[in-house]
Amino acid sequence: MRKKVLAAVLAASMATMAIPTFSMAEGSDFKVGLVTDVGGVNDGSFNQSAWEGLQRAMDELGIEANYLESATDADYNPNIETFIDEEYDLIISVGYMLADATKAAAEANPDCNFAIIDDSSIDLDNVTCLMFRQEQASYLVGYVAGLMTETDNIGFVLGMANETMNQFGYGYCAGAIDANPDITIQQFNANSFADSATGKTNANTAITNGADIVFHAAGATGLGVIEACKEAGKWAIGVDSDQSSIAPETIITSAMKRVDNSVYDCVEELINGELEGGIKTYDLAAGGVDIAPTQDLLPEEVITAVEEVKEKIISGEITVPQTKEEFEEKYGDVYELD
Repeated sequence: MRKKVLAAVLAASMATMAIPTFSMAEGSDFKVGLVTDVGGVNDGSFNQSAWEGLQRAMDELGIEANYLESATDADYNPNIETFIDEEYDLIISVGYMLADATKAAAEANPDCNFAIIDDSSIDLDNVTCLMFRQEQASYLVGYVAGLMTETDNIGFVLGMANETMNQFGYGYCAGAIDANPDITIQQFNANSFADSATGKTNANTAITNGADIVFHAAGATGLGVIEACKEAGKWAIGVDSDQSSIAPETIITSAMKRVDNSVYDCVEELINGELEGGIKTYDLAAGGVDIAPTQDLLPEEVITAVEEVKEKIISGEITVPQTKEEFEEKYGDVYELD
């Protein structure tokens, strides 16, 4: 049935020279599965954002969809295999930690489509790698922190130190230093995306040592960071989605990655017969990353300054460092977690 649908769409496109369209009935022929990382689907971060994108695809495109949560990394393979056994058309893995399991499954099942968020290591025709210029969003919130700190002392809690996650740190530190050259940035590696207790401990340490703003890039671990800031009456900065609803009087902004949009795009391309393997990157210019739209706690002059910085990033006047080499070339040996 699926092949007939795609053939019909292709024929219509050739006849009209227009982008293929689809109906709810056509969308209902497709099944899409989401496999979360260990943070779970309610992490308030990128797992949740991915599921929200898939829910929107269900509502608007008429697909059938489901998710499976991974309590530990041992769940990655069986969760993916479950969707394969149930003949899902597209399986989306949330996070680079699922890369090995996704690659093995894609190699063994070349007729099934896969997508993975935050990993670009899989070079297979049936795997779409969804990447984000997260350092650009982190630069913006770092700039906010640099302007708003009253102690010239801020914190950063990372879920796990590696090449992908360190991009959050490079961007945050660069933005903070550009906004406030006198700033001190306390840095912590929680080494987990699902340990809110450690996140809270890290944030409390930063606060005890003078930080009045703490940014987390740590998934569910970051919920502990937010809790610590709320209890101490300090500012927190969220990640991946607009996290302001978690603590409206505490979270001044968030570094957003539109994971939801990337998931929705994948489903739309699947239905249209346009989904391809390879790397697809979402940046600030394309609206793939940004600062959160909730800005109630930000002074007008800070909002204006951030908008000016955004334009400079988009125009190329400001280049946000993406690697250790790029960061250290301008800022020296400031970042401690790589």
